[in-house]
Amino acid sequence: MAANVYASATEDDAAGGAGQARVLGGATIDCPDVATNLTTVPEEARPDVDKELAALDEQIAQAYQRLGESAQAIQQDPGVADDKVIDPLEKERSATLERIAAAMEEEGDRPEGLGELADCSVRDSGNASAQPGDGQDGNGQEGDQGEGGDNSGNGQDQGGGNGGQAGNGPVAADFVDIKSVQPNVVKPDPTADASKGTFVSSCGVNENGLFNSDNVIAAPGVANGAHHFHDYIGNQATNAFSSDDQLAAADTSCEDQGDKSSYYWPVLRLQNGTEEQDANSPGGGIEGNAGEIVTPKEVTLTFVGNPRGEVTAMPRLLRIITGDAKSFVNGPANANASWSCTGFEDRQLEDKYPLCPQGSDVVRTFDFQSCWDGRNTDSANHRTHMAFMDAQGNCPSGFTPVPQLVQRIVYDVDAPSLNDGGATTPLFAVDSFPEQLHKPGTDHGDFINVFDEDLMQEMVDCINSGRTCGVGAGDGGEQPGEDPKEEPTEAPGNGGNGGNGAEQPGDGTAQPGDKGGKGDKGGKSGDGDGRPENPSEPPADAPATEEPAGDDATTPPGDKQPEVRASVAPKGEGAAGAGNQQGDGAGQETPGVGTATDDAGRQAAAADATEPQTVGGGLAETGAQLWPAAAGAVLVIAGFVLLRRVRRT
Repeated sequence: MAANVYASATEDDAAGGAGQARVLGGATIDCPDVATNLTTVPEEARPDVDKELAALDEQIAQAYQRLGESAQAIQQDPGVADDKVIDPLEKERSATLERIAAAMEEEGDRPEGLGELADCSVRDSGNASAQPGDGQDGNGQEGDQGEGGDNSGNGQDQGGGNGGQAGNGPVAADFVDIKSVQPNVVKPDPTADASKGTFVSSCGVNENGLFNSDNVIAAPGVANGAHHFHDYIGNQATNAFSSDDQLAAADTSCEDQGDKSSYYWPVLRLQNGTEEQDANSPGGGIEGNAGEIVTPKEVTLTFVGNPRGEVTAMPRLLRIITGDAKSFVNGPANANASWSCTGFEDRQLEDKYPLCPQGSDVVRTFDFQSCWDGRNTDSANHRTHMAFMDAQGNCPSGFTPVPQLVQRIVYDVDAPSLNDGGATTPLFAVDSFPEQLHKPGTDHGDFINVFDEDLMQEMVDCINSGRTCGVGAGDGGEQPGEDPKEEPTEAPGNGGNGGNGAEQPGDGTAQPGDKGGKGDKGGKSGDGDGRPENPSEPPADAPATEEPAGDDATTPPGDKQPEVRASVAPKGEGAAGAGNQQGDGAGQETPGVGTATDDAGRQAAAADATEPQTVGGGLAETGAQLWPAAAGAVLVIAGFVLLRRVRRT
């Protein structure tokens, strides 16, 4: 390990709280992903194996914190990394892998070669290639950037190249000007037998602030199993401890109450120095996920057909994970989530965040796997029961096509100012595991099918007959290649930022690899109506604890958890109904997860709560932003009145 990996460390961070996560963005911990290698696990052993897999993630997160705490010592002696970070980690992993092997052997055959996956290393992340004062320009290349090493008021690292409010990414090289990317969407040609219909479900944008750092698919029964926060729409009871029965009985944010499916993805944050109320919590600031959580402008959930034939119904409680939360160390094999800008959606990026021009919004797209093995609703590694179509639209042998979920999430965020590390206009990034450094390729989405069976059959009939159906259908929405609503007049990042925007990366010649199988994106979802409160179903074997009233009513019994503040959805875009927030989105706090106002059934479940890492969020204060707009409106009206009087005279 080269000593210069640590040359641009931030050395003046305070101990404790979010400072514990301000580690060296120039280095990361690289361990084999055990879960992807466990393609066959006996059904009876899966609960134990899942818990041990979650323990492996926790061990890496703790090792990453030790890496930051030992930064100065490692700079002087790189061998300290082995003694303080890697050796203890590998010892823990070896013991955990042995428990996994024993659990599998008890129910079947002992896996071979599992112990070899204990090996880990500290490697250069590439984030610290620029030293203080050398900086990076919009192309991710070294360039003059002035004096570095200190932090601005918004928490950005100004010269080290590490970037991000927590010091572990993102960096300038993670962004690219969308106009420098050539169209790369390739769609298979449909045959005469293709199922060409679409079904749209409208489930809001998580405007009522339902978040947690769990993952009930990958780490069931484990609090903070994701080590980063997720937005949730649809099913309102989704957390690590949700049983199938609880998911089926839960409220839903979807307009069609027959869709109780769970849709969730990592939150997007602005690296603007805002301390959300998870700043000192696991999954939040402690693990490097810092900054203001951005509420999506719109979310579209479109189910589409197959270009080669008809689709069959998804089985109830089918679980699908698309993308790879660990792709930065795993490699890009499963990194299929993509980024673009409205008006440019024929250009999709898998390994860069887009710099969108003025008048264009950031778009995240998840094209979920749509080939099912016909037998299993999940698999040991949560992948092998599902597969993608090939470039011609064919499913692998033994797989059958089901409706494909295409999830499109739009954000009204400005292109960051890369020339000053986001000090003028903040960087943005998705939450991630701490060692994944907020890379765009780590983006991923999760889906659990909790459609009523009759509604699922309606979806299948609609798609196979070539119709457009669903509550959210018919709203339009931009299609790839359309021009943005407002033609850009300045470089991305300059518009609306007082001329202090981003330098333009790329010279117009950068070509990402073609992305096959990307279809047209569906219309936007409808506005959310009255939204239910956010129940969090805890484990059933914990002692009952009386919940306090008032502000503390959002705290899961057994541990005090902070509320998360999220940015407000744009006015008129999915504003919540009565009981959650003002219809104009004006920053009223929202009843949190597990509040005392839940219905009787959920109160009974909450009585057994322990400590799920679930946070119910109110909305950030927006008065400071609304007053200038109001003042401007008054001046405009006064101008019209004065003009009329002048004309009359």
